[in-house]
Amino acid sequence: MSQNTRKWITATAAAGALTLVLAGCTGQPVTSTSTDTAGAAASDRTYALVVHSVPGDPFWDVVKSGAEAAADIYGATVTYQGDPDPQKQSQLIQTAIADDVDGLIVSMANPEGLSGAIKDAVAAGIPVITINSGESASAALGAMTHVGQDEFVAGQGAGQRLDSQGATNLICVIHEAGNAGPEDRCRGAADTFGGTVTNVQVDVANIADAQNTIMSSLLADPSIDGVLTLNPAIAVAASQAVTAAASEAQIATFDVSADVTQLIIDGNISFAIDQQPYLQGYLPVGFFELFYTNGNTVGGGLPVNSGPGYITQDNAEQIAEFAANGTR
Repeated sequence: MSQNTRKWITATAAAGALTLVLAGCTGQPVTSTSTDTAGAAASDRTYALVVHSVPGDPFWDVVKSGAEAAADIYGATVTYQGDPDPQKQSQLIQTAIADDVDGLIVSMANPEGLSGAIKDAVAAGIPVITINSGESASAALGAMTHVGQDEFVAGQGAGQRLDSQGATNLICVIHEAGNAGPEDRCRGAADTFGGTVTNVQVDVANIADAQNTIMSSLLADPSIDGVLTLNPAIAVAASQAVTAAASEAQIATFDVSADVTQLIIDGNISFAIDQQPYLQGYLPVGFFELFYTNGNTVGGGLPVNSGPGYITQDNAEQIAEFAANGTR
């Protein structure tokens, strides 16, 4: 990246909240691009995708696929790393800063733990887009925008839908302690659900124990007629727990996998709320390219919503085709 480009980006970041509320950017395009014979923009930029999960997680593999697909279109490169430990995730961000990447895409399950590293990136003139988690802290840390879903609003949708389907006693299964997103989902569900909502804590790293915990809850209180999970693997465990407990509780979940989609098709899960993780990888790369080639900023100071969308028996078979491609 040229020195002039770095100076322009640093000045943009220094404008802070004022820049974020502008619907468009008043700066001039900072980088010209060549075009190949197919009409695709040729970019030599590198973007770092740093998330709060170890590589290999099915959800984050879809995010990665989206980022790489967009990078292929623009001729850019995406590096991908992650760690659930905020200290280690911060170290990965610092490595990206040292590598002088052209943009940082980062999920913030723990905004406080990552704030120093993200501020360092902004101070170094590296544009940042946050994704998935940490929406409320994104602008304050100097990010260009946030791509994800409002977890409280998505939770409200889940609670309203389960209420309309006749559930009266709901357990909301939180699978990751210390992550504000799952808590917000359960709070949102409780806000619109007409009956009782009880949070149940499990560990996504131990699916067998999670299944037993859900089954124990169902056996201890047969009046439970709704189970809301916040993770695809936990949703599958909940389906097995409902069967083992001989319960008639209906299940709904956040996020999608091939197993969840099939369980919806089979009628074992009522619906899934899809935050469309493919978009959380794909859109930031496009936003960065527009920033560099045309001086555009996206969001006007507000997040860009990738969800919630709903997957039911009406559209599950179509979604299953996309999921087989690794894009849903």
